This record gives sequence, structure tokens and C-alpha cells, in this order.
Amino acid sequence: MAHQVALNFEDGVTKVIRVGDFETIMDAAYKARINIPSDCRDGACGTCKSFCDSGSFDPGDFVDDAMTEEELDKGYLLTCQALPESDMSVNIAGTSEAAKTSAASFASTVTTLDRHSDSTISFSLDVENRGDLAFLPGQYVNIKVPGTDEVRSYSMSSGPEVDAASFMVRISPQGAMSEYLRDRAEVGDAVEFTGPFGSFFLREPKRPLLLLAGGTGLAPLLSILEKLTQNPPGHPVHLIYGVTREADIVGLDWLRDYESRLPDFTWDLIASEEGTSAPHTGYVTALIGPEHLHDGDVDIYLCGPPPMVNAVSSWMDAEGVSPANFYFERFAPKEKTGGDAETGAPVPSETVAHRGEEISGAEAVSSMETGRLQFGAADTAAHLDARAGLESAIVQLMIGKTTDEQFHNWERLASAVDSTVEDGKVVDAEQFVTTNFAFHEYLFTVAENPVLLEAYRGLDTQQQMSATIWDGSPILESVARDHHDLVEAFRRQDLAAALEIVQRHTSAAKDTMETAVESAQSGEQQSGGQQDGEQSS
Repeated sequence: MAHQVALNFEDGVTKVIRVGDFETIMDAAYKARINIPSDCRDGACGTCKSFCDSGSFDPGDFVDDAMTEEELDKGYLLTCQALPESDMSVNIAGTSEAAKTSAASFASTVTTLDRHSDSTISFSLDVENRGDLAFLPGQYVNIKVPGTDEVRSYSMSSGPEVDAASFMVRISPQGAMSEYLRDRAEVGDAVEFTGPFGSFFLREPKRPLLLLAGGTGLAPLLSILEKLTQNPPGHPVHLIYGVTREADIVGLDWLRDYESRLPDFTWDLIASEEGTSAPHTGYVTALIGPEHLHDGDVDIYLCGPPPMVNAVSSWMDAEGVSPANFYFERFAPKEKTGGDAETGAPVPSETVAHRGEEISGAEAVSSMETGRLQFGAADTAAHLDARAGLESAIVQLMIGKTTDEQFHNWERLASAVDSTVEDGKVVDAEQFVTTNFAFHEYLFTVAENPVLLEAYRGLDTQQQMSATIWDGSPILESVARDHHDLVEAFRRQDLAAALEIVQRHTSAAKDTMETAVESAQSGEQQSGGQQDGEQSS
């Protein structure tokens, strides 16, 4: 029996391959002309070591120099040896460009237009070479808006096995796709798109599922529900659908249909405005009960605007809820799409040319974010303490051994963090998290000590900061200054001062994170769990 295996590359591209019985992931990838990292192909070198994000496999034969039993227990595998035993999601250490693969381009034709209300339009596409469009339920594609040079990101609302590719778009006055769908779109229009992209997709369901949708964030969850109907998981599946106003309430017939097709599926609807036909008024967190959380033995999938994702994560943190897994898709704020309220868009080519290596491949693909959330102030403090321990070790290892060029690069990273902070507040949260992580990672990357580097990258501090730090988050002034002080202590080869700065910085970082969590929690009511403007998935 063949299995679907998603290969997730570091630049945001995901390629789905079919792996047959007694076939390794590497062999199947090469058959699909995807050159994932390899060397010996005998389980002896470790070049192809990757991480299994979801699914089960037979690890095959390998030696300790390539991969240890402890790494296997954590979820690592060798693609040259691993035989899938279910559908899988595998994180590949490398970019799609290095693998000589990329997101595919497709031509299609509009077959249906469903104008649900003034705020929401759905449409379906007949895709040429539909058999080549392999995607996982929940993923998105980048669609070129007909008649323009604009590109926008939307998740499929249809399942991977459905012939038509369907989408749901929230309409706003200024949105490029909004204007097309509202004023010019007709059945028969030609539409081009590329994809799929994103790490927001259904993993192998091993426990109950809680699905949370904000507005047209319902779309990828419909794709997930369609997939689940093909092989019901045998666990409860509950969906909470949150909207702002009456015009946003769409797709209820689809949800009722899944009630009849998917055993143990339930759903509820809530609107933040009063006086709608929704049975509840408020935000999605008001409807999350213990019966949906199963004492933490639950996988949560959340798609919506940034305030909603932030509000739900803050609520989970405040309630002490730690789900087994929490995956999210977060719509882009307006400023990321040139001022209109679109879901997401690739970074303009001129921006890539100007900023160069500051932009990751994933950022260049779309400003819509997908990933996994972590919760708990105590957990964050524990990871910061763990980071401090690793940094103390790397400081003692590297002091007196850094070159002038390395000092220069490290100081440049410290200055990059400075540029994201102004008057005691974070002014660019995304860049702050990215540059801060790069600064702390730098000594590990130049130390040529793979054990310490892997241990550092195994921490969740970057993900936790991404889930908590937002534009306007207060930050202690010493957080940025400590970076420069640490570099200067290294220049003087003052080990005692360097170790003291590491501990001092950790304490300040904990205070900053705690304040950010409190700020996010107090902002929940202001956000309303929704974002005005055009949203889709």
C-alpha cells in the first residue's frame, strides 16, 4: 500500500510524494526528481537525517555515527532507510532550491462563483493536469489575480481528492482579489496559481481534534474535514466557527453535511456582534470546554487573523492548557500586503533584492504564517533557562577563539536586533524574533560542535516568542544592550563577565516574555477575535 509523504523544506515549500511498499523515502523522492540530501545511502553517514513531524515508519538499519537510538526516539529518521507505515510529514534539512524542486505552477479555469454575501465569495477552479496538484488538507497556494500583477495566498477549501480546487475569500473595499471577484469575475476566466505551500495541514489523527476557525479561516478546516470523511479517525472532532457579523456567517450547509458524513463530528457557531443568527455571542474561547480539551490529549488546528491566534494562545496559556499539538495558520496584517486587507502575498521581488539574505524562503513565499504554537509562561521560562545553560557552555568553549570577522558578524546581528526596538517597544515583531534568534544562535553555528548546535535548535524559544511577541510589545531596554555587552566581553576575553551577562540577559528575557503574555491577554477583548478586511484561506 502506497503512502503520502510530505517533504517540508526550510524555504516553506512542501512537496508530496507517493512512497510504495518496501520503498524508502529517498528512493521515492528521487523517482519524483526531488534531490533530497544524501551521500552513502547505506545508513552510515547521517547526511539524510530528517525529522518526522507526523506518521509512523520502520527506521531500517543504521549505525550510531549516522543516528543514535536517542535521536530515533525523538522522531529523527534517515530517509535512505526509513520505510513509511502510514502517511507522513517529514522536515528536510535543506531548501527546495538545493533539492532542485519547487512549487509547481498550474493553469485553471473558473467553473463556479458563489456570492454568499457582501463579505464572502467562494469560487472553484478546473485545474489543468489536476493529477499533478498534490497537496495536504489545510495547505495554501499563491493565486495571480486575473488582470493584474498581484499575487495573493489562499488555502484550498476542497479536499485533496476532489477534482475541483475551491477557495473562500472575504471581500473588502480595497483588496485586489476582492475587486476582481466582486466586479469582474466570470465563469470561464483563466486563473494561474503556484503551490502548494505551508506547514498548516492535517497530521495523522491519533487523538481527538479541536478545529477553530475565524471567518474565512473556515476554508482549510473544510479541506481537513473532507479528508477525515475518507478515513474517519475514530476520535471526536469538534469545530468552533467564530465570525464578526451576520454577513460573515457562511458555509453552514457544508458543516451540516459533514455532520452526516463524519462520525462523532460536532460544531458550534459564535459571533462577536450582538443580534446575529449565531446561537452564541462572544469569541471562540468562550465555547472551548473541558469536553473539547480531553485533559490536553487533543490536537488543535486554528486558522484566523493574528488577533484571534494571539487571543486563543493567550487564553490557553492563562488556563494552563497544554494540548498535545497546536497548529496554526495566521492571516497577514494589512501592512504586509501593501495596505489592503488581503490574506497574504509573496514579498515583492524588489524587497527581496534590497534585503537579500535577511528574508527567508518561507517569508518570500507568503506573508501568511503557518506553524505550531507552544504555550505556558512556565514552559517559556524553562526553555530560556535551558538556553542559558547551553549558552554558558558555548561561551566557555569559544571565548578566545573567535576571529575578527566573527566579531564583526556577531556585532552586526546585535545591531539588527536594535533596529526592531524603539522607545521600549518592539516595532517589528517578526524581525525581532528572527534577528534575536540569529544572534543567540551565532556562536553555536561557528563552534563546529553539532551536538550543541542541535541542542540549541531543539529549543522552542523562537516559536514561543513568535506566538507571544507582537508589534508594540514592551521590552526591557537591557535586552538589546546585553547583546552588545556580550560581544564586548568576548573581545576582552572576560569569561566571568560573559557568563554574568548570559544570566542577566536570561532574567530580563523572562520578564519581557511574561509582560508580553500579560499584554496579549489584556488585548484579547480589543481584538474581537477577528480582523477587519479581506481574509481568506
